[in-house]
Amino acid sequence: MKTAIRKIGNSKGVLIPAPLIAACGIQDEVTMHVENNRLIIEAANTEPRKNWFAAYDPEKDESAWNDLVETEAEQADWEW
Repeated sequence: MKTAIRKIGNSKGVLIPAPLIAACGIQDEVTMHVENNRLIIEAANTEPRKNWFAAYDPEKDESAWNDLVETEAEQADWEW
């Protein structure tokens, strides 16, 4: 589909037909980036932190503590 680029103030704009918007699942917000000289417009993730905890692995946190080495200065700062 070919369409015209229109001047909107100091910017430019493109009218996107409603069927294309619906086919992409776009609601109110989009993200844009340039990839290989192409402008990519995608539906914005409205819940960016959703399911973050599902990927959490407590074993990785535990093993990170094993790599830490206590220095003499740190040992002196603490009262046991």
